[in-house]
Amino acid sequence: MASPFPTPATLDEVVDPTRGLTAAEVERRTAAGQANAYKAETSRSAGSIIRANVFTLFNGIVFACFGILFVLGRWQDALFGFAAIANAIIGSVQEFRAKAALDRLALLNAASARVRRDGVESEIPPGEVVLGDILVLRAGDQLPADARVLSTRGLQIDESMLTGEADAIDKHEGDDALSGSIVVGGDGAAQVVRVGADSYANTFADEAKRFSLVGSELRDSINRVLTWVGWAIGPVGLLVLNAQMQAAGGWAEAWHTGTWVQAVVNTIASLTAMIPLGLVLMTSITFAVGAARLANRQVLVNELPAVEGLARVDVICLDKTGTLTEGEITYGDVTVLTETPGWRETLGWYGRAPEANATARTLQEPFGDEPAREAAETIAFSSARKWSAVSFAGADGTWVLGAPEMIFGAAATDAADPLGSIVIDRAASGRRTLVLGFAPASLTASQAEDEQLPEGVRPAAVLTFREKVRSDAAQTLAYFQEQGVGIRVISGDNPRTVAAIAREVGLDAAEGYDARTLPEDDAALADVLEQNLVFGRVTPDQKKRMVEALQSRGHTVAMTGDGVNDALAIKTADMGIAMNSGSPATKAVARIVLLDGKFSHLPDVVAEGRQVIANIERVSMLFLTKTVYATLLAVLFGVLVLEFPFLPRQLSITDGLTIGIPAFFLALMPNAQRYIPGFLRRSLSFAIPAGVVVALTLTFYTLTVRGGVDVDQLRTGATIILAVVGIWILGALARPLNRYKGAVVGAMFIALVVIFSVPLARSFFVLVDPGQDTAFVIALYGIVAIVLIEVIRAIQRRYVARTEAAGGTHALAGHPVERARRPVPVAIAVVLVYLGGLASALFGLLFLLSRYDVAEGEVVEVSLIGSGIMLFGLLSVAAASGLGRGSGLSRVFVTALAAILMALQVWSLIETHDFSGWSIAQIVLHTAVIAALWLPPGTRFFRPVLHAG
Repeated sequence: MASPFPTPATLDEVVDPTRGLTAAEVERRTAAGQANAYKAETSRSAGSIIRANVFTLFNGIVFACFGILFVLGRWQDALFGFAAIANAIIGSVQEFRAKAALDRLALLNAASARVRRDGVESEIPPGEVVLGDILVLRAGDQLPADARVLSTRGLQIDESMLTGEADAIDKHEGDDALSGSIVVGGDGAAQVVRVGADSYANTFADEAKRFSLVGSELRDSINRVLTWVGWAIGPVGLLVLNAQMQAAGGWAEAWHTGTWVQAVVNTIASLTAMIPLGLVLMTSITFAVGAARLANRQVLVNELPAVEGLARVDVICLDKTGTLTEGEITYGDVTVLTETPGWRETLGWYGRAPEANATARTLQEPFGDEPAREAAETIAFSSARKWSAVSFAGADGTWVLGAPEMIFGAAATDAADPLGSIVIDRAASGRRTLVLGFAPASLTASQAEDEQLPEGVRPAAVLTFREKVRSDAAQTLAYFQEQGVGIRVISGDNPRTVAAIAREVGLDAAEGYDARTLPEDDAALADVLEQNLVFGRVTPDQKKRMVEALQSRGHTVAMTGDGVNDALAIKTADMGIAMNSGSPATKAVARIVLLDGKFSHLPDVVAEGRQVIANIERVSMLFLTKTVYATLLAVLFGVLVLEFPFLPRQLSITDGLTIGIPAFFLALMPNAQRYIPGFLRRSLSFAIPAGVVVALTLTFYTLTVRGGVDVDQLRTGATIILAVVGIWILGALARPLNRYKGAVVGAMFIALVVIFSVPLARSFFVLVDPGQDTAFVIALYGIVAIVLIEVIRAIQRRYVARTEAAGGTHALAGHPVERARRPVPVAIAVVLVYLGGLASALFGLLFLLSRYDVAEGEVVEVSLIGSGIMLFGLLSVAAASGLGRGSGLSRVFVTALAAILMALQVWSLIETHDFSGWSIAQIVLHTAVIAALWLPPGTRFFRPVLHAG
C-alpha cells in the first residue's frame, strides 16, 4: 500500500526494533513536542453548543417580539419569551451534560499502547507514545499513532474505519499502518512515524464518540415544519399587521391615536402562536430525559438523537460470546483421537504464547507445566481462517489448532467419521470445540508467509471449552420476542454449539446455519436471514453483510457485540450496542455502550426509546394543531381585516394548560409501542383538520358576536372556546385514559376553571363577563367544534390503521388496528355513551358560563359544579372510545356509571311517586347498554380488565 504521508525528517536515525528507544531518547522527544499527547474534542465545543441553542432563527423572532413588548410596556403579554429562554437553557444544559459524559468516556476508555523501550515491553497511555517508538502489535490492539511495519508474523490490520475497505489487510515489512486501525490477526512490530495532531488516531477514534446529530426522522420533521413556518411568518406578519392597523382606523389614524400599540401586540400574538417552540423544547427534554434514565441504568448514549433509533429497532443481532454468554472461556476436557507424541507440550506452548487469544490462554493452567518448546515457524490465528499452526525447532512436523470444520472440512460434520462423531456430540451439548491436528512435514518459511495449511494433517485430539450462559439472557430474549423484535444470533463458533446455547436461553433453534454456505447473492442472503435465527462460523465481513441484508428488507437493525470482529457490523447497524468490557474499537463505533456489560439492560434500552418517540408523536399533534390554527387564524383575520381575538397573555393560558404542561407529563409516560416511520404524515393527518376546525370556529364566533359586545368580552369568549376545545383535543389524544393521564387532563381543566374564576387571575388575563347571549354562542360553537374534533379523531385513527396495515407494519399505540368487528349491540351502546358524554359536556359548559350571572359568593360553587359535569362528559366520551376498542376497563366503568344513573332514577321514582316517561326511558336505555356490553356477542369482544387500555 502506498504511503499516505511522507516520512518525517526526524526519523533519519535508525531505531533497533528489538531494543526500542531509551529512556533518555523518550524524554528528549517528549520535551521537543514529539509526543502523541493530543486533547481531542469528543463533543461540540461550548461555544458551538450555545450558538446552536440560542442563536437560531426562531429564537431571534421570539426574542425580538419579547423585546418589543417590553419596550411598549406590555410585559404582561411577553410570557411566551420565557418558553424560548427555557428552551435555550435546557437544550444547552443537556448538551453540556452529554459533552461531559462523552469526555469522561473518552478518558476512561482510552486504549493502552504496548511499546518496547530499553528492550522491555510495557503498556503506556496513548498520549505518552513518542515519535520513533517501537509498537508491539497483537490481535485486538488499536494503533495509537501512524506507524511503519518493521516485522510481522501473519499481521492483519482492519482499516475499514479509515478507508472503507471491509477486508482485513495483510501487512508486510515496510507497509504503513494507520492510527485508529485495528489488529485482527497475527502480531508484529512497527515504528511510530507520525504523532499528535498530525496522526489519524484521535481524529478517527474520537470521531465515533463525537456528539453529533445523527439521522432522526423526528428532528428532520420538526425542522421541516419550522422551515415552512419560517417562510410563512414574514408575509403573514405583514398581512396581520396591516389588518390590525386597518381595524384600528387605518395606519395614519392608528399612529395618531396611539392604537398602533395594540395593533402591534395583536400581531405579535398571532406570530408567536404560529411557532411550535414547545415541540422543539419537548423533543430536546424527552431525548435528554431518556438518555439520563439510561445512564442511571449504566447505559451510555453517545448521541442523544440515538434514543430515537432505539424505538425503531425491530431486529436485534446478538453475538454469542459476551452477550448471551459471559465471555469468559474455561477449559473443559480433551479427547485423544490418535496418540501423537508432543501433543501436551504443544498445548502448553499455545497457552503460553504471547499472541495467545482468550481461548488459547485457558490451556495454560492444565498444560502450563509441560516442558517449554521453541517455535521455528508459526502461522498466527485469524478470525477469517479460524486456525493457527506452529513448527518447533529440533522436531519434525507441524501442529495445527483451530475450528474442526475449517481444518478437516466435511469430515468434521460427518457423524460416521470418528472425528465428526465426537465434534457433533460435543457441539450439540453447547460446548465449544477445537481440534489439534498434526502434519508430518514442518512448516517452511514460504508456507508461513503464505499462511498455507500443511498437507496431510490428521486429527490428534479434540478439545472442548465451556462458556457460562448469562443468567439474564433467557428473560431478556423472552422480552424481545414478546415485543415483536426479531432475534438473530450470529457467532464465529460452531453452528451446533451456537444453536445449543440459543436453545438454552429459550430460542427455537433446532440447528444453526453454517455461514460458510451462505449465498453470495444479496437477495438470497436476505431470504436466508428471514428464515433462520442462529448462524455459526460467521466471519467479520459476513456479519456486516448480514446486517446489510436485513436492512435491505426494511428492518431497523441493532447489533450487539464486544469483540474486534463485531466492529464492522456494529458500525453498519442502525443501532450499534457495545459492552464496556469490549475492545476500544468496538466501543468507538457504537452508539450505545453498556457500561456494566449487563445484557439485561437491553430491554430498558429498547423500552426507553419506544417510550420517548411514541410519546413525542402523541404530543406533537397538540403542538402542530396549534401551529395550524394559529397560522390559519392569522391569514383569515388578515384577509377579513378583523382585530385579532386574543392578547398574547390569553394565548399563554391555552398554550400552557392545554398543550405545554400536559405535553411534558404525557411525553414521560410509559409506552412500549414500536416506532414506525411516517411521524409527520400521521401527526398532520390530525393536526391539519383539527386546526382548521379550531380556526374556523373562532372566526365564525368573532363574526357572529362582533359589534354586539366590547373587545374584552369578545376576547374572553374566544379564550373560553379555545380553552374548552383545547382541553377536549388534549383528552382525545390522551386516550385511552388511565389514572395518570386522567389526572393530568383533569388537573389542566381544573386549572383553567380556577384561572377563569379567581378575580386576580381574571384581572391579569383581562377576562370579563361575556354576557348571557354571548355565553350561548360560546356554548354552541364549542359543542360543534367538539363534535367535529371527535369525528376527525375517529377518521384519522382509521386512516392511520389502514395505511399501516397496508404497509405490512403494526400500528402505533393511539392508532391500533381493530382486532375484531364490533358487534352491532356494542356499536349502538358506544354511540349512546358518546352522545350522553357530549350532552353532559354541553350542559356542563352552559352551567359553567352561568357563573357570570350569579352572585359573587356563588361563583366558586357554580364553577365547581359546571366543571365537574363537563369533566364527567369528557370521561364518558373517553370511556366510549375505550368501548370501541374492546377495553374491559371501559366496560366496567360504563356499567358502573349506568348502574348508578339507573339507581338514581329508581330512587327518584320511589321518592316522588311520579312515574314519568323520561325516567322510565332512561332506566330502559341504561339496561339496554349494560345488556349489550355483558351479553353475547359483546362478551367475546372485550378484553380482560387486566389487559385493557
